[in-house]
Parts: sequence; C-alpha cells; structure tokens
Amino acid sequence: MKKITDLLTRFYGDAFNKGHFLTLQNNIERCRREISIARKPGWDENDVVLIAYADQFSHPDEVRLKTFERVWARWLNTHFSHLHLLPFYPWSSDDGFSVIDYHRVDPVAGDWADISRLNKSTRLMFDYVCNHISARSDWFTGYLACDARYDNFFIDVDPATDLSAVTRPRALPLLSPFTDAKGRQRHLWTTFSDDQIDLNYENPQVLLAMVDVLLHYLREGAEYVRLDAVGYMWKTPGTRCIHLEKTHLLVKLFRAIVDHVAPGTLIITETNVPHQDNISYLGNGHDEAHMVYQFTLPPLVLHAIHTGTVETLCDWAQTLQPVSSHTTWFNFLASHDGIGLNPLRGILPEEDILALVEALQQQGALVNWKNNPDGSRSPYEINVTYMDALSARDSSNKQRLERFIMAHALLLSFPGVPAIYIQSILGARNDYDGVQRLGYNRAINRRKYAEEEITAMLGSSDTLNYQVYQQLTRLIALRRANPAFHPDSAFTIEAPGVSVIAITRKANNGETVIALFNLGETPHYLELPPGNYYELITATTLITPEVIIKPWQVMWLRQQ
Repeated sequence: MKKITDLLTRFYGDAFNKGHFLTLQNNIERCRREISIARKPGWDENDVVLIAYADQFSHPDEVRLKTFERVWARWLNTHFSHLHLLPFYPWSSDDGFSVIDYHRVDPVAGDWADISRLNKSTRLMFDYVCNHISARSDWFTGYLACDARYDNFFIDVDPATDLSAVTRPRALPLLSPFTDAKGRQRHLWTTFSDDQIDLNYENPQVLLAMVDVLLHYLREGAEYVRLDAVGYMWKTPGTRCIHLEKTHLLVKLFRAIVDHVAPGTLIITETNVPHQDNISYLGNGHDEAHMVYQFTLPPLVLHAIHTGTVETLCDWAQTLQPVSSHTTWFNFLASHDGIGLNPLRGILPEEDILALVEALQQQGALVNWKNNPDGSRSPYEINVTYMDALSARDSSNKQRLERFIMAHALLLSFPGVPAIYIQSILGARNDYDGVQRLGYNRAINRRKYAEEEITAMLGSSDTLNYQVYQQLTRLIALRRANPAFHPDSAFTIEAPGVSVIAITRKANNGETVIALFNLGETPHYLELPPGNYYELITATTLITPEVIIKPWQVMWLRQQ
C-alpha cells in the first residue's frame, strides 16, 4: 500500500484527499480478502494463449458462451493454457471496445456464471478498456444530464485550443460536439470515435471508478489483464498526448494494485507504436507492465516472407534483450485489429513500407489511414487475415499452408509468450462479406461462426482449415513439451543465408533447440555445431550435422 500511496501522491498531489484514499484502500483490501485462489507465478514454455471473442460461436437458442464452451472443450482446450476473451461487456461499436457497462457481461454472450465455468478449464485474460467508454454508457449519459456524480468524468476542450501536435491513430476528429441538459455545447476528447469518449483521469473519482473495474476483473478470475489503448490515457494540450509521464504512472499504479491484491496477475500493455515507445512500458523491469505486445513482429515477418530476405527481421530481433527476468514479450502475428505499420517506422524506410502496403492491396488487403500533424496521412494498418497476407490470390493451398506454418513456427520460436488468434487456428480467409455487411475494414478478420461450421471446417481432412489446425496444433504441442522454448530461455538469431534464419534457444537446464527456416525458393546447405540432433517436427534423428533445408521448410533440431 505504501507504493500505491506514493504513486497517487506523485500523480495527484493533494487532489487525492484522505477520503479518496480511504475509499480506495477499503476496496483494495476487500478484494484481496475475496480472492482465495493463487495465481501461477511468472510464465513457462507451457503458456500459449488463444485470442477469441466471447460470441465467436453460435448455436440456435443458446447464449454464445455456452456454445463457446463446447467448441473450446472439443477443439481448443488441450492446445492452449490461456484464453483471451476480447471485450465481452455490453457494447455499442468497435466489436466490443466501446464499452457500455464494464461490470456486466453482454447478454448475447451470457453472464458471469458462464465466464466462471470457462475459468474452471483454462486461465483467462480480460480486456481492461481503460482509455474510453461508450457514449451510450450510464457514465456518459449521466454527464450529459448534468448529474453531479459525473462532473469532469470526460475532457471538455475549447475547440480553439491548438491540438496540432496530438498523435492521431485514426483519420477522425479529435474533438466531438455534444450538448448537455442545460443546453451547453461540450467539445469532448474522442481519440478513436465519437462513440468512444475518453476518460478524464485528472478527476480522482474517475480513477476510483476504474480501479473498481480492475478489482472486479480480478475477482472474476482475470490472470492476464490487457490494458487497451493505454498510451493515450493522459492528455496535455501542446504535447503529443501519448506516452506521457502520467500515463506511465497510471500503468505503474495498476501494476502495484494487482501485485498487492492478486500476486501472479500479469499486466500486458497494448501500444501499437514504434518499438522503443512500446518497450518503455516495461519500466525498470519490476514496476510497470509484465509484458508488452510485440507489435513489430507481425509486419516484419510479413515483410521477410514477401521479400524473401530476412536481414531486417534478424537485425531487429537481435536487439530483443529482456529488461529484466520479470518481464517478457507477448508475441502474436494476427489479432482482432489489422497488422499495424507504425512499429515498422524507424526500422524500414517509408518507401519499403508503402511498397508492402501496395503489394498487399493488389492481393486484396484493405488499409486504414491516420492523419499526421502536417495535414498529410499515412497507412496505419493493413486489414487482412494473416493467411491471405502471406500469399498471392492465385497461390495453391499447398503454398498457403507452407507460408502460414512457416510464419507461426517463427512466432513459436521467439522469446516470450505466444498468442494465436482464432482466425489463424481456423485457417480463415478474408471475410469480404463481413466488410460489406458491417461497413468497416477490420471486419475482414473478425468472422463469427455457427458451431456446425466449425465441425465442417475442422472435421474434414479435405479442407485447408483442417490442415492448418492439425499442423499448427502439433507445433504448439511440441513447443509446450520442450523447456528450450521457455519465454526466458537464451535466444540468438542469425541469417546464414539471404532467406534463411537460424534461431537458437537454450534452457537453464542446458536443453538446446536450433530452429531453421528457409523463406526462399532454393534449398540451403547448413553445417550444424558438432553433436547429435533430433528433429522434433518429423520425429527423426539426424545421422550427420550437415543438413539441407528445403524451400519453405521449418526444422526444430534438439541437441541430444
């Protein structure tokens, strides 16, 4: 509690008074007493996360989480240690990220009892949508009704204020006009849309309300907590209004609270920004996030496979030194959002980024744009399934499968905890019907399924979906069975050829796996360090340290 008190003093000074602190302390201690089940400390090679929506699967006359529970038990449970349920609260837009009520489960999905049943079979990751709330929430409607409880809950800005320096993630207005019950026009800060109203953390009552949300999620079983859009939480006009010192103090405060209330709970920050800004949320290695989303990995793997050259990917990966033994990376290739391009800036020249965007657009990908302070615009993210991002439209299913498995073997070989998006484990293709029906680009990679569709996709060996599922789940099982893939195991990466990657992972017990990848169209000869090797994927023993790695082949070689 002393750490929490010190952080509150640094953040608010005297504005956080004794009454505020007593309320906060009572809520924290009550929650601490109510949590009786200990969390797993840290992480290991067994940890692999599935990312999915709570309403991902449907069956007639049934809430979605009940259907999800059956699909999870039949197809997914044995392969994943954690389930990241994307926002499952009542919502008004952005597929859940415009939250109407933080404390309820969307009735379409089910209720907290359904969440509790899932928690009996897996460890859960919740979204903490801490930057903004829905315009249809009670908080915002109370604010517009001039209810004193919600005074200063949101950020009212004079539209004449110079906000040109503010970092804009989307090509939409920063301020949105609303009229309150007294007829006053309010120009409110809306980083993402006029349905997502930014919260005003300068008001201690907002902090108390949001800590109540965090504590509720801990009581409901959240062991991983994803801080959504966290970089934008604090605003100071005249600055970029992203990654400000008080934003970092808020993350440190959330970390101190979960460490005190439910030790073993992990804070994961979601900041789709250049690499150095991203890793700043690891703090000193002990006081801020436990993990950061590795946003640079998806576009760099995509660039390497598209160009057949691995130099940039390897050069960047060589810089991945852990901040401490108490932090790691949250690695992924695909998610509910598009493939972010900002993390490439400073790593690839802008003309190379634009060339990648153009190539993907020609193959059917969609693009979202952001506004720059100088009035220009830049591509912000590519909207596409990772399956279709990796291959041309006229590729054969064999080619699609090779590239897709190659990319995910890379993901599973990197240091950190890997996360697989539901569309990836299902081998999904671009959902253009969803884009047309829903009217936004991100729907291309957010398809929902009837339960019988999953049975048809994964139950027939003739489908690409089945082949992806079988090969990818086998890779996951191999990773989980080998301590060399522990997130903290020693990691080196090199490029013995223009299109060839060699990753070496070495566990504390000495177990070593050398992972080889050929992203080119020609075979490559390699001579391994002296020793005996067992190839995990094909379950064969090498009789010589000399290997030829074929085009688009992956080898996981464990030293005997």
